Amino acid sequence: MELTIISGLSGAGKSNVASIMEDLGYFVVDNMPAALIPRFAELCMAGQAKYEKAAVVIDIRGGQTFEGLFAALEELERMGCAYQILFVEAVTETIVKRYKETRRAHPLGQSGQLLDETIVRERTMLDPVRTRASYIVDTTNLSSAKLRGEITRIFQGDAEGKTMSVNVVSFGFKYGIPIEADLVFDVRFLPNPFYVPELKEHTGLEKPVYDFVFSNRQSGEFMTYLEQLMAFLLPQYTEEGKASLVVAVGCTGGQHRSVAVTRALTEFIRQKGYEASETHRDMTRAR
Repeated sequence: MELTIISGLSGAGKSNVASIMEDLGYFVVDNMPAALIPRFAELCMAGQAKYEKAAVVIDIRGGQTFEGLFAALEELERMGCAYQILFVEAVTETIVKRYKETRRAHPLGQSGQLLDETIVRERTMLDPVRTRASYIVDTTNLSSAKLRGEITRIFQGDAEGKTMSVNVVSFGFKYGIPIEADLVFDVRFLPNPFYVPELKEHTGLEKPVYDFVFSNRQSGEFMTYLEQLMAFLLPQYTEEGKASLVVAVGCTGGQHRSVAVTRALTEFIRQKGYEASETHRDMTRAR
């Protein structure tokens, strides 16, 4: 099992890091008491190891000290559980600005103590943890997208840029546009197999219908332009930090044209190195 312990300064972005790691396939537990880490690791390692990648967030909320963390780390070593520490930090001025924007109180805040003094005190308390960290991420000048890229680089190496998952959904306009769609393409201009008696009862996943849809000039030109557009958009969405993208392709009933185009587009996206799945929402409604 791969166990990552996320720690760092309050307001530095640990929650954002935890969310990114969830998108990367980690099972994440926030604000876990240090004493429970070995038991958590034991459960993850037991049986068929359902959680091969796990992460826990440890900080000073609730008055937690880090002597218990170091004792837990020693127990992990005795158990033979490999772990790594990811420490998240930012300069004091940036953390002060973030707290002012959110209007939240610092967990170590005391009456009569300035916020920057509280942050310096926390930084001193966390220094032993920082010293043992495998990775240190400074979020001072990182946008959400750049933070995602940095965490992806650390935990997936060369897989950076291909972590966004894409779901291509075929649908029928008569049943409504999928509400979760980020992009919607209308293919009702293509010749309709519905009006070919021997194809009417079949779907775009079947070869006769698929071949019919792509046997005309409009379909070939449309796919050329669509593939060019997607080849441009996918890296842009990834750079922006998008974890998932839903592309909807619609025809009248969602049985023939949109299904065939969805199949072809999904294959193209996979060839570009992205994780892609296809869903045919309305394909069997009229059958």
